[in-house]
Amino acid sequence: MTLSVDVFWSFRSPYSYLATPQMQALEKEWDVAFAIRPVYPLAVRVEGWFKNVNPMWVGYLVRDVMREAERHAIPFGWPNPDPIQMNLATGDVPKEQPYIHRLTRLGIAAAERGKGLPFVSEISRVIWGGTTPNWHEGDHLAKAAERAGLDLKELDAAIESAPDRHEAAIAENEAAQKAAGHWGVPTFAYAGEPFFGQDRIDALIWRLRQKGLRPRG
Repeated sequence: MTLSVDVFWSFRSPYSYLATPQMQALEKEWDVAFAIRPVYPLAVRVEGWFKNVNPMWVGYLVRDVMREAERHAIPFGWPNPDPIQMNLATGDVPKEQPYIHRLTRLGIAAAERGKGLPFVSEISRVIWGGTTPNWHEGDHLAKAAERAGLDLKELDAAIESAPDRHEAAIAENEAAQKAAGHWGVPTFAYAGEPFFGQDRIDALIWRLRQKGLRPRG
């Protein structure tokens, strides 16, 4: 029986991006399915988030993310533009966000079509892979969606026709993440137990093997 793991995931999180190749590899090796549940990043969910973090946090995050990308041989570069528009000097995050709302709703639409993991993998590689400046322009996202087996125009049209429903799905994911016992991304949840961070995937697989996980095929 295929075991299903909820994955609370954000397009603004470099750690979420770094987790996607590992999830894809694990789905090929093990009889497991990762159910991508997109959520908004804390910078959008929590007003003043960046004003309240330890000043050393950003510097450490930059160092750690680049180290993890190198350790796993995953292409990485800081996105241009940032999926969240913010004032780096003050930490202010405007209510109007031209990118993260669309990206997160697209993630919901892709998951509803059974393509959550391939979609976030392809899109996040365009954003975070370090080779696509101005990822929001031209056909970068359309080609990424196509590689995931989806039509970007169809997804956008579906969202435009029912934006409130997609927002409700995001809110439902955020509530489910809280119920699972964590707030950060990526968080993997199985049977009510959270595993926070791409560096806890080994612990997740250890637990799943206790629950009957078997190699695929």
